[in-house]
Order: sequence, then structure tokens, then C-alpha cells
Amino acid sequence: MRKSFSKVKIGVDTGGTFTDIVMSVDNKIFTHKILSTPQDPALAVLQGIHQILEMNGVNRHQDIEIIHGSTIATNTLIERSGAKVLLITTKNFEDILEIRRQARSDLYDFNVTQPIPLVPREQRFGVCERVLHNGSIQTPIDINRLDQIINQADMNQISSIAVCFLFSYANPKHEQIVEGKAVDLNIPISASHKILPEYREFERFSTTVANAYIQPKVNSYISRLRTELPSSIRIMQSNGGSISAQTACDQPIRTVLSGPAGGVIGALKVAQTAGFDRVITFDMGGTSTDVSLCDTQISMTTESNISGIPIKVPMIDIQTVGSGGGSIAEIDSGGALKVGPRSAGADPGPICYGRGKEVTVTDANLYLGRIDPNHFLGGHMPLNPELVNEAITNFANQVGLTPIQAAEGIIDVANAKMERTIRVISIERGFDLRDFALVSFGGAGGLHTCDLARNLGISTIVIPPNCGLLSAYGMILSDVVKDYSQTVLRKSIETTIFSELSHNFSELISQANDDMLAEGFDCNQVTLHRTIDVRYVGQSHELNVEFTPNFAESFHCIHNQRFGHAKHDTVIEIVNLRVRAVGKTEDSMDTIQNLGSNSREKFYHKNVIFNGKNYPTDLYHREDLKTGSEINGPSIIVELSATTVIPPDFSAEIDSGQNMIVKQK
Repeated sequence: MRKSFSKVKIGVDTGGTFTDIVMSVDNKIFTHKILSTPQDPALAVLQGIHQILEMNGVNRHQDIEIIHGSTIATNTLIERSGAKVLLITTKNFEDILEIRRQARSDLYDFNVTQPIPLVPREQRFGVCERVLHNGSIQTPIDINRLDQIINQADMNQISSIAVCFLFSYANPKHEQIVEGKAVDLNIPISASHKILPEYREFERFSTTVANAYIQPKVNSYISRLRTELPSSIRIMQSNGGSISAQTACDQPIRTVLSGPAGGVIGALKVAQTAGFDRVITFDMGGTSTDVSLCDTQISMTTESNISGIPIKVPMIDIQTVGSGGGSIAEIDSGGALKVGPRSAGADPGPICYGRGKEVTVTDANLYLGRIDPNHFLGGHMPLNPELVNEAITNFANQVGLTPIQAAEGIIDVANAKMERTIRVISIERGFDLRDFALVSFGGAGGLHTCDLARNLGISTIVIPPNCGLLSAYGMILSDVVKDYSQTVLRKSIETTIFSELSHNFSELISQANDDMLAEGFDCNQVTLHRTIDVRYVGQSHELNVEFTPNFAESFHCIHNQRFGHAKHDTVIEIVNLRVRAVGKTEDSMDTIQNLGSNSREKFYHKNVIFNGKNYPTDLYHREDLKTGSEINGPSIIVELSATTVIPPDFSAEIDSGQNMIVKQK
């Protein structure tokens, strides 16, 4: 019998290997995890939602809110499988995408090959027009030439249009004319004054073109979900907030890191509830690892790069490395062991899944005994150790090692890559890792987190319940968030600068209130955060600070923390104004707690290899651990979504929120 409930929310996170689903029903949590379907990502989402409703007797026709973190935008950029785009720009600026900037990712590599532009030269057209930096029109747009270009789109089966004129952030009139002319083509149009109204032509062009490139594919995906799902769906953004499906269709570029963003939201809220305000989030999945630093609040950035394409929209500052459970181990041309970024993904998957042919990190963990083959995915997906034993032995023979040395070597190389990524967001930015706790989640996070903490000098690890599903859980907790920006380029020498900038914020705030009303929020339900991008005059990069009367001192302080010096006697320049509008939603923070029972009984005993030696190791079910339980290593804790390894030199205690607080002995 199907039941109706007062409040049902579902969070869905599509990963490279698994699709994770968390459902909150009247303040109770239900979870589900199925293999992703890379050839048709929507299939796993639809099947998973149907299954979790069916398993728990929820009426699929009642009011259900679905928040989804999708990988479609990211994968489209990585795979270069997007739309055929027509770029319309100012005459003689058609090659900005190809010229790029002088900066190189590797300064000393003379053989750097830049990514091929998303729009080839024959699809980039210039039109005579010129708007000056102050917004005045020097040359009106050539309408006849514009009509010719638009006819090209109709004749050449163009499926998306990007419009990027010089200084359109100061005056969008010419881009608006193009939008009006092209509307009859009935294809998506991405105008830079809507996508990114900021200066720096290359980044603005790149972001707008990327939006146009992924838009048809994302629109098709979201439209299918909206048609086949029983209820409304919201899409997770890279900035940690959700938006309506229609907004995501209009600006899909804001969803490129939607899955990892949900994990950071969930990790910080869990950590704060457990008493930790300064954390490193560590999300290790099947294909990659995502890390982020939260110093009492989530770190944001506008400088991201997806597969060589600069994306300059606000998003959570997440660093990603190709090191996950499915990362493939191989020997490079110099004879060194290499792990990732190639991944076995969900299909064929690691060897232990039964279809894979190449050794992965998951296979190495299984060989060492750190994954129990009978309790993977809650026992619903038995693994094949015989295939792994044979594959690891063959791999070890190739590199002249024992099978144990080969397996531990694979783990060590994967750990080293993840450690380097954590150092990038912490030590290289002036933070001391000893001041932070490590929040570990993702399906593979618990297998590696103690090794990382030991090597990095982090004293405390927080592992939430349902840790393999935390990204999907974070989506349930997410607010509705929209970001707005405007370039101003004002020096701080004017005594009235604060009041003048306050006035300049009014247009952004008005737009934010209108858009949030369309999202279903009244003005009194919306919180507006004002920040500014600031730099010293002559610098080419900015830092974001809160907009207060003392913003200059705040900038000096942040600059000193990040770079080790500040110049109080140097004029500062305000580059961009930013407004973040937040519509609070009811979260389900209490539902992650009270999952324990009244026992702490080990259910199994086996030998597990640590540092080349066999250690007798106890196995526990996560749901059997009650508040206050202490677990000494070596131990393994299994649950539906993940496995956690407690090495011999670590111990764990269960806190009142059912988090495992792990520390070195």
C-alpha cells in the first residue's frame, strides 16, 4: 500500500561509478545506491528514484521535491560532445578563444598544447559595432551584416548561439539586438551580459561559449527528467545552492561542479554540528577525489578550469584529482607505477566487479583485505577476489614486486596524488593543516582517510554516517542560491567610495529580488550578501572581501594571509561588485542522527594487510555502533554506502551525531 507524507525530499548525486540517492520522509532518512549508466545517465536517476519510492512505500504522485546534482555539463566539456555553436562577436575579435592569454599551466614547458576551441574558426563571425569601456556606443551595430550571420546559422545546422561583444558588461544593447534578431531560429542563445557581465574578454568569451556548447545537451537531459519524474526537480549548482530546472536550462554552466558542491555543503554542516568549524572536505568516489577547505565557511572562487576551458562563474573552491576507487594502475614509459587519471568507471568497472580487465585502486584494497567481498554495498553486490588475486599477481610480476608490494604501491601512489591536492588548497595558501579536521566521505574515502591524515599531520577525522551518500544528502540541505556580478573598476581614492558603491549595488539587488521571487521566495525570505573583488592597483588578480565600510583593511588582512605581505600605503581598486541571494530551505540536519542501535558487536574477524604484515582485524556493521562506542584499530566498519578502515595506529569513537571521530593513538 502506497502512503502519502507531509514532506518528501530526494537528493540525487550522479557519479562516475554509482548514483547515490537520499530521501527524507517526515524527518526520516532512507538511502539507495545503484550503478551509474554512463551511456544514458538519466536512466540510473529515473530507476533509482522509482526504486527508493517503491522500497519505502511512498506514493510517487504526492508532492515530492527532488534536488539533483548532474555530471552532464562537466562530461560534455571533458568529452567535447557538445553542440555546434555559432559565435557572434565584435569584428576582428573572432580569434580571442584561440589567442587565449599568455599564462601557461606549466611555465617551463615549451611544448604546451592549448585545448582546441569549442567553436572552430569557420563558425566564428565578427560584426561591425563598438561599445566603449564607459558604456557609450561609438559604432552602432551593422544590422545587414548581422542578418547575414544569422542566416548562416539557419543554413549550417547550428544548434546554439553565443554572443560576446566588447564591453557588453557596460552596455548590453548590441547583444540584446542580436537576441531579438535570432529568436526566430528557436535555438538557445547565450549572451555574455547575462552569463558573465564582467571584464576580461577571454574569460567572458570562454564562459559564454561553454554555456552555449553544453546548453542543448543539458536541456535535453533536464527535459527528459522533468517529463518522466513524478514531481518537480531542482538542479544543484556549483556554488552550493539549487536553482529551478528552467534556470539550469538557461545557464547550465552554473552546474558544472554540482555533485561535488553538494558534498561540501553536507560535510560542513555535519562537521559544525559535531563541533568542528575549520575542516578539509575529502570526497573520494569511483573516478576522482574532490577536496575543499572550509575556514568556518565555504570557500568560493570564480577562477575554475574544466578540461582546459576557463569558467568564471562563482562556484565552491573545489580541487579535483583523477584518483578514485576505479582509477587504473599502469606502468608508464619510464617504468614507474602510475595510478589514474584513467578510470574503469561503472562499466566495465574494477576487476572485482566481474567485468573489468585492468587493476584498480578498489582491486588493490580488496587484495589487502581492506574491502570485504561479502559486505560490499551492504552485501547486495558480492565481489570476486579470485579474479583480483590473479590480476594483482600478474601485475606484480610485470613490475618485479611481490603482489603485496604491488597492491600497497598502488594505494601509496593514489594517496600521494590526493595529499598533493590537499596541500594546494591549504599549505600553499597559508593555512596550517594542524588547525583543521578532515571530513571524509564518498564511497572510497574511508579506505584512505587515515593514511592521508597521518601523512599530512591532521589530528582529527570526522566520518559521518551514510558517508558514501553525503553529496546526495548535502543536496537536501542546500538552500536556493543565485549569484550576480557587475564590473565597476573604481579606485578607492575617493572619500565617498563606500556610499557610491552602495548605490551601484542597487541594480544587482533589484535583479536578485525579482529572480528569487520567480524561484518562490518573497523579499523577506531572502538574505543578500554583498562582496567586492579588490586588488592593489597594477595587480592582475583580485581577492573577494565582504562589502563593509572597512573593506580596505579586510583586503589588506586577507592579502597578507594569502601572500605573506600587505601594502597599506598602496591604492586599492574595486574590480567587481557581487551579490549572493540566499533563499533558506528547511533542512534535515536532525535526520542524519540517531541511526545507532544498542550494541557494539563485531560480526567477523579476518586478517588484513598493513605495511606488508597481516593484522587480526575486527569487522563491525556501522548501524551496530552506538553513541560512545570506542573502536580500536585495526578494524573495518562496513555500511551500505562505504567501508571505513581503522589502521593499527588509529582509534575511533562514535559521537552523539553518530559520526566516527577518528584519531591517531
